[in-house]
Amino acid sequence: MPAMKESSLRSLLKAVRAGKTDVDQALRSLRHLPYEDLGFARVDHHRSLRCGFPEVIFCPGKTTQQVVTIFGRLAQGGGNVLASRATLDTYQSVRNEFPAARYNELGRTITLRQVECRRPHGHIALVAAGTSDLSVAEEARATAEIMDQRVTTHYDVGVAGLHRLLGSVKQLQRAHVLIVVAGMEGALASVVGGMVAVPVIAVPTSVGYGASFGGLAALLTMLNSCAAGVSVVNIDNGFAAGYIAAMINRQVGRKKD
Repeated sequence: MPAMKESSLRSLLKAVRAGKTDVDQALRSLRHLPYEDLGFARVDHHRSLRCGFPEVIFCPGKTTQQVVTIFGRLAQGGGNVLASRATLDTYQSVRNEFPAARYNELGRTITLRQVECRRPHGHIALVAAGTSDLSVAEEARATAEIMDQRVTTHYDVGVAGLHRLLGSVKQLQRAHVLIVVAGMEGALASVVGGMVAVPVIAVPTSVGYGASFGGLAALLTMLNSCAAGVSVVNIDNGFAAGYIAAMINRQVGRKKD
């Protein structure tokens, strides 16, 4: 029995209330809620009901077959599916089962859209310091977009050439939330935070020479930002930044609705 999305669950409850479905049949339909035990994983089919988006598959440490199996169980629920840090080989195996799945090679994400995109209010601005930071930035973009967000990108605008960033200030100030991705010393987040009146989510990357300590230098810079509107996620965690930014922008949409 496939997992159920929210609309299906509502339909089932209405059918029980109307007497069109008996209680035993309803119980059989709900047997994989709130989770389904696959032995090697317990797939959380209630995640979208609680959090607004289905469980996301983190691919490292899982076999290709495990990823494909989990992907399939989530897809059966009828919602969108996201897998992060996926290899090309893993994607090809997923695509064999789900031809509509798409792979972001830079961001290493697999996405499957099964629900029509809801038109978002406003947009998320995604800022990346250098080309070497794009893998993390693209992970953030793919995450936000599969969560129905419009994302504008402003790439290669690091502080070493500040004039490149200044050319995008007007566009950045129109966004409802920003994601700033930077390695090396990580100063870009503070600079951007001083230019806008909305939340800035800073993502330190592991890009840099030895004294950057695999992103620790950028992380500490961002945590010590003098710009009050800057918050920070973990090193290289573009997924978390994209997810949080989508949640923030959804709140803007609810207020307008």
